[in-house]
Amino acid sequence: MAQNQRDVKNRISSISNIQKITRAMEMVAAARLRRAEQRITALRPYAEAIRRMTRQAAQAAGAEATRLPLLAEHADERRVALLLVTGDRGLAGAFNSQIVRAGVRTAAEYESQGREMTWYASGRRGVSSLQFRGREVTGAYTGFTDRPAFADARGIADDLIAAYSDDKVDRVEVIYNGYVSPLTQIVRRETLLPLAQAEVLGAESERSADEPASHALVDYEPDPEAILRQLIPDYVEISIYRALLESTASEHGARMTAMRNASENAGEIITDLTLEMNRARQAEITQEIMEVVAGAEGVS
Repeated sequence: MAQNQRDVKNRISSISNIQKITRAMEMVAAARLRRAEQRITALRPYAEAIRRMTRQAAQAAGAEATRLPLLAEHADERRVALLLVTGDRGLAGAFNSQIVRAGVRTAAEYESQGREMTWYASGRRGVSSLQFRGREVTGAYTGFTDRPAFADARGIADDLIAAYSDDKVDRVEVIYNGYVSPLTQIVRRETLLPLAQAEVLGAESERSADEPASHALVDYEPDPEAILRQLIPDYVEISIYRALLESTASEHGARMTAMRNASENAGEIITDLTLEMNRARQAEITQEIMEVVAGAEGVS
């Protein structure tokens, strides 16, 4: 019985140590999440300005815009590039796995249509998961998911733009976790290239129905096509950067939630083990009392 109590005490001690670690990880994730939210908030005005300028320049360029390689749609979309945005580390619930599953489902849809897939992934978890599934990763980008810089997004964008411009791929999509709240992350799938199918050239969803459209006259110097040629790579870069930042915030939120749940589960296990140890101690004390009483009766 004493041996059993020692085992339970050891288990309680081990779980208590794990609980301390999970609580510390929860607090670290919460601090990092606040910084990630601030970076997303600071990026939004710039990203919206780039989107608006690109849309206006494309409208001003008119038919001339279709001559730009990144705006022109390929005649036959046989090769699709898919960028998965994951994290470098685990212990974040389903954060990484849901992106990989979404990527695999998307690939299955395209492959059923006879298209070829080219894989790109940021984050060690995404790269290793694809390799484990036997997928060849053309572009692997790791080591920065905790705090991505704009240079990281630019490197990814350069590779994707070059692949599209060189006709190595006919379509580029990105899948990432969109940040809503620490408890909610939504898997988002967006088209990056061709830009004609991307959100930037669609309807201005941000403008309300009651808000009048702007008809301000703009003089372009140089011509709109030249300006658009510069804006399009910037838009692709900022789109990838936004996906990286949202993924980072989502990862910290998911990790904070996962560590809080782990701490609560550890507390419940400790409570159950404490009750078990108390019952064992009570049983041991009862057994000793019965032995004393039996011995006393035997003497008398």
